[in-house]
This record gives sequence, structure tokens and C-alpha cells, in this order.
Amino acid sequence: MSVIKMNVLTVPAERREELERRFAGRAGLVESAEGFEGFQLLRPDEGFDRYLVVTQWRSEEDFQRWTESQAFKHGHAQAAAEAKPQEGQGDGQAPGQGHGHGHGHGGPAAAGAELWSFEVIQSAEPKA
Repeated sequence: MSVIKMNVLTVPAERREELERRFAGRAGLVESAEGFEGFQLLRPDEGFDRYLVVTQWRSEEDFQRWTESQAFKHGHAQAAAEAKPQEGQGDGQAPGQGHGHGHGHGGPAAAGAELWSFEVIQSAEPKA
């Protein structure tokens, strides 16, 4: 069965638009990866500050291959470059690390991140 990877990003309210903009800019990068089965960016409801970046993969090996791929590296490098502080605007931290962690534009969009991993053991789809 499939594996689910969830990046759990803690995002302050004032950084939500920036995070969503960064992810909109990556559209299309993962869809052609071997073993890729789906992607969702989930915005928290009122009272929560954690976004979920959910991807579904045919296997753990497919996910690992994706994280080592040129497309993955390109997408994260692109997001980091877009978020890189302009000269004289550095914040003393390392350059951006991706969609949620890029610096610049007021700093990283996410204040924290975790990677959760699950194996799908049951699933259901709508009946036709």
C-alpha cells in the first residue's frame, strides 16, 4: 500500500499568504515523479497555526528517490532563491531552505517544521 508524508509547518497568521505563494510557485514539479500519487496543501481552520503538506507515494523508495531528484532540488532551490534576502537585508540566518523555510520577505514563512510518515493500511473511495 501507499505511504503518506506530511510536512507539518507551523506558520504565523501574518506569513500564511507568503507560504501559499511559495507553494503555488512549485506547482507541477512533483506530479511527474515516479510513484507519486497525490499532493495537498492544507490550510488550518480557525484556532490552528499548522499547515499540512501531504504527499502520497507508491512506496517509501519512491519518496526517497524524489527527495534525491534534480526536480526536488530545483524546486527547493527556486523557493530559497525567491525568499533570499536582498543585500543589506540579511537576518543573520542561513539562506532559505524551501517553500516554508525561505528567508527574506520578512523571514521564513514557517516558524517550525516536522515530517510525519504513515503507511496506508486502509482506504475507501466513493462508490460510482
